[in-house]
Amino acid sequence: MSGLLGFYRTAIRVSATNQLQYPASNYFQLMAMVLEAVVYLALWQAVVRAGGGNLQGWTVHDVAAYFVVWTLVRNMGAAFTPYGFEERIRHGVFSTFLLRPRHPIHYDIAEFVGWKAVMLVLWLPVAVAMSLLFRPVLTVTPWEVVTFVAACWNAFLIRSLYLWFVGMASFWTTRATGLFDMFFAVELLLSGRLVPMPFLPEGVRDLADVLPFKWVFAFPIDSLVGHLSAGQLLHGLTMQLGWLAVGAVLVSVTWRFAVRRYSAVGN
Repeated sequence: MSGLLGFYRTAIRVSATNQLQYPASNYFQLMAMVLEAVVYLALWQAVVRAGGGNLQGWTVHDVAAYFVVWTLVRNMGAAFTPYGFEERIRHGVFSTFLLRPRHPIHYDIAEFVGWKAVMLVLWLPVAVAMSLLFRPVLTVTPWEVVTFVAACWNAFLIRSLYLWFVGMASFWTTRATGLFDMFFAVELLLSGRLVPMPFLPEGVRDLADVLPFKWVFAFPIDSLVGHLSAGQLLHGLTMQLGWLAVGAVLVSVTWRFAVRRYSAVGN
């Protein structure tokens, strides 16, 4: 365990140092995420205004708070995608990962943690600008802040695991893009990324409760802006830990079978 912690300290530092060399590229990525949030924010504020200024208890200021925090959660939840996984296998890059002393997922997690450290610094002035422009109303307690921080890191780890699990389909077929597209469409609809949970039909909300997507996106946001009770915050963290355990088992078991099928296509 001490060796693994040492690996993460070094790998995260190296990743952050590398990312500091590409500020323009990182700002473009951040702006793309912010633009997505602004589109959703404008859409749902228009819906709330059309409903008389209140929809399911939400005002336009609540919508603004949700999507300002959305930008941070979106950055924190970014992880190595199945599309990149497929590219590694088709181009033979994955061979180098198999020669390394640790499980490849550790390298991906460490790289993205280092990247997030840089993106967080870039996000701060953007968050201030969005707050001045859209005037969100946000009151938080210390417990909500602590839960939010823990929920964001849990969400990143859960998402890293289930994206790796989906990406391992590439070991059985070199073209799994259709499967990945379908997966991300479901995630988009059931995570709270496109539609805040209170605006979804009741049956869809019930389905989202038993899938991991809500707990990696909507819950971290709601833990800060949703005025959840202590019991609801604890329940959300418990669900995240449960999905972390499920994801770890799925990746561990699937990896043992998937890696046996590896062959570099090399195109």
